[in-house]
Amino acid sequence: MMGSFKLKLVVWFALLALLPLGIAFYGYGTLARQSETRRADASLEAALRAAVAGYADRLDAASLRATSLAAAPAFQHALRLRDRAALAKLVAKTPGAGVTAGALHVGSTQSPAAVRTVTVVDRGRLLGRVSVRVAIDDSLLASLGSGLAPGDRLVAVAAGRIVAGPARGSPLALQPGKPQRTRIANADYRGLITEPVSAPHGLALAALTPQHGIDVAARSSESRVLIALLAALAFFAVVAYLLGRSVVGTLRRLADAARAIAGGRFDERVEVGGHDEFAQLGQAFNEMAAQLEQRLAELQTERSRVREAIARFGEALVATHEPEHLLRVVVESVVEATGAAGGIVRDARGEVVRAGDPETSGVRVSFPLRAGPADFGVLELAGVELDPRQVETATALTAQAVVALENARLHRLVEEQARVDSLTNLANRRRLEETLRAELARVARFGGDLTFVLADLDNFKQVNDHYGHPAGDEVLQAFARVLEDTARESDVAGRWGGEEFALVLTGTDAEGGTQLAERARVAFEAVRLLTPDGEPLAVTASFGVAASVGSVEFDALLAAADSALYQAKRAGKNRVETAGVEPA
Repeated sequence: MMGSFKLKLVVWFALLALLPLGIAFYGYGTLARQSETRRADASLEAALRAAVAGYADRLDAASLRATSLAAAPAFQHALRLRDRAALAKLVAKTPGAGVTAGALHVGSTQSPAAVRTVTVVDRGRLLGRVSVRVAIDDSLLASLGSGLAPGDRLVAVAAGRIVAGPARGSPLALQPGKPQRTRIANADYRGLITEPVSAPHGLALAALTPQHGIDVAARSSESRVLIALLAALAFFAVVAYLLGRSVVGTLRRLADAARAIAGGRFDERVEVGGHDEFAQLGQAFNEMAAQLEQRLAELQTERSRVREAIARFGEALVATHEPEHLLRVVVESVVEATGAAGGIVRDARGEVVRAGDPETSGVRVSFPLRAGPADFGVLELAGVELDPRQVETATALTAQAVVALENARLHRLVEEQARVDSLTNLANRRRLEETLRAELARVARFGGDLTFVLADLDNFKQVNDHYGHPAGDEVLQAFARVLEDTARESDVAGRWGGEEFALVLTGTDAEGGTQLAERARVAFEAVRLLTPDGEPLAVTASFGVAASVGSVEFDALLAAADSALYQAKRAGKNRVETAGVEPA
């Protein structure tokens, strides 16, 4: 009887394992689908990486061909003579090559294409420019996509549309570096796109694999899992029917007692008789009932502690953009969730924040708070004892904390970049307007002086037209450095737009603003600038100064400075003019 019932009990509890077995089968089916998707993503990523490398090799080869052609003595001789026939013959030997010399143009003009250009200079005189084009066409994509699996495709994308490859002209919306599902020409694909390549501007490469193939492979795996699950269900159903009839009567008393405990009658006990497994089970059940109330109280305490930890992480979400407050919430939450005696965060400066008693003797575990190159310090937990479960909990929480800290760091970085001009590193127009409005409000309320200066580079368009935008950018950067060196720490210098710049001078009247503008004008006039050919480049600037007198409207001050700048331009440029502003 004992051995027979023991066997039945073992089989019964094996039957109870059916639910986790079903969940395991379900999880396997899900993992099979995910595995097929990851396999396809890995294949796309490898093929796309090879395509980008191949594309870079072609660009390098184009640069070498352009350099070789430009250095050829015969080519330079023909270029000096502007011999179109000779140039055409020489250029034809280099695939995709072309030459431009003033109004003369010979060679390839394929588009779209990546262009590598070499300037030909003879004794300081520009003879012309040699360019070699790498055509973005189906032939190039076929060569670059040799690593793709059968059925996969490689396309070139610009401005959200396919410009080369299958389905040319179709829209394609993918995020760089993130495999996504997309639809092209009434067909579903799994796609991965690169960041824009170096040339031509805005071009990216995308690898596509039919979604149908992924779905078919996933469904095949799911079918096998379903068949196995159905077979297991049928088997356990038969076993449950046969064993249930023999054990249901014996276990009814235990079920009734369990229902009484579930209803809150903790004084319910099971009658124990004999020495078989049922007697042992009944005795164990009675011991469980005696301890249940105590365990229930402990559970309430544990729930309170978990709710506190969750609440603290809720606060962390609110404080995502304030790292110091976020660190405090993280330390307190980790200490609370793990039951540690205390915790402390240290960085290169020393202690940042602490919670509890981190100096207690016992076990100490450190968790680095790092996300890529960003290092937020180290979290140290201290406790009399920290088991693996507590360490695992702390590891999971600190991983989430690092994500939140990195988000806060990136938020600050983006916020700063939104207020700075990327070319000159001066304040952008948005920041200048915010500063000017705030200073006007301060002057209107408390009094004081405020001067606004508008500056414009004279004949700047000619610099761009004659020497190219890179030379123009160097002029803008040089003028920005002059303004930055001339302005005080309390002043704000920025780029107003195009070749216009502005200064917000706090605590400065019209005379002081005029003097500062004159210093900047003279300093910029003395700056030595060179053209791409090495010749001196003379660029000057005109300034318009307007100072607030009492309460002045924002638009009135801008109009006055603009009027003064216009007067400086009309009076011959390279000068400083001042305009008055009528109080509001």
